[in-house]
Amino acid sequence: MPEPTTRRQFLTRAAILAAGAPTLGAFLAACGKSGPSSSTPSLTLAAPDNPVTWDIAEDNKPIADGLAPEKGTLKLYSYADYVSPDAVKSFEDKYGVSVEISTFNDGGEALTKLRSGVDFDIYNANYTEISRLVNGGLVRPLNHSYIDNIKNVWPNFTNPWYDQEWRYTVPYTIYTTGIGWRNDQVPEDIGALGNPYDAFWDPKYKGKTAVLDDWHTTMAMVLLRNGITDVNTSSEADLTMVGGQLKALVDATSPKVTITAYNDLPAGQLGLAQMWSGDIINAQAYLPEGTGPEVLRYWFPSDGKGMVDNDMPVTLKGGKNPVLAHLFLNHMLDSEVAMQNFSAIGYQPPQNSINPDSLISDGFIPENLSAAIVRPEWFDAGYRVLELDPTNDAAWQNVWRTFKAGGS
Repeated sequence: MPEPTTRRQFLTRAAILAAGAPTLGAFLAACGKSGPSSSTPSLTLAAPDNPVTWDIAEDNKPIADGLAPEKGTLKLYSYADYVSPDAVKSFEDKYGVSVEISTFNDGGEALTKLRSGVDFDIYNANYTEISRLVNGGLVRPLNHSYIDNIKNVWPNFTNPWYDQEWRYTVPYTIYTTGIGWRNDQVPEDIGALGNPYDAFWDPKYKGKTAVLDDWHTTMAMVLLRNGITDVNTSSEADLTMVGGQLKALVDATSPKVTITAYNDLPAGQLGLAQMWSGDIINAQAYLPEGTGPEVLRYWFPSDGKGMVDNDMPVTLKGGKNPVLAHLFLNHMLDSEVAMQNFSAIGYQPPQNSINPDSLISDGFIPENLSAAIVRPEWFDAGYRVLELDPTNDAAWQNVWRTFKAGGS
């Protein structure tokens, strides 16, 4: 998700875990024996094969119909540069209010802040957080009468598996996770390789690569590289394999671990990067003067069998402007505003008015980045990283910490 400053701190290179640290196997075994404590509230975990309709608590009902919008300052909590300034300005002008945007680096930081009792009105969330948001009483259920523009989005997002009946969420952006590269630094066609993911382990690219500073997404890439499509696995053998391959990755190419490849790749600081589709589209804006977008490339499986994802804003229970918050969600779902937002941030909205096949012919996206266009059918074919149960989450995090100790 694009912005000219870091959302998460870069990882500092250090030694692989010190001798005497517990092995992954021992860690997983311990987790398996102990499990979550009885005092830990259980999480309802949504999945495509386990759609969830979230309860609406008696003390947290939707706002009433027909209320006038507040005249206060609407407070939005989001990644930096993840909303078009022009879209914000047109909302401010329409309702005679101001919008204040506060930013976070990652979801963990955001949830900690939200639990502290802040009065943000809207949070730009991901579906992997929905259980904690609803069960934690942090979000306000929606009154659909204020959000008529929901009719503009792809049908599968009007009753999504992670929030049946869209009780708490509306869709915002959709994206894939693939591989971006500069063809003047990486002359081979990465997408034509037998296994494109292998490029990250190719020593000839040492010092020129990056993987996402996103534990689940990067570890899932390792699973997909090895033909394992359960990107939420709880298998000890799978996670041990991932840990071993991440160590081999550090040894082979010493990748940068970052979410600023949208800037670093076009600037020539990287040749090859694991990237979100919105970031490679946005990377065009960061190319040096005199360098055309034709140097950029992106690969995502043509059959859609890769990682697909989406973000969605929610209204927060602690916000002081609930009507205005609803109206802002409706504003961002307006077809013209959504396209304006797409142009500014590079992340595609699931809008019926956007024909993926015409984005190239209309000159919106260059032919060499056609693989970054997100198609509706990929949300049936692709793989989703999901919210994990506490024990499995801890096991994944342990592998990631080991990698971070040896990543760059």
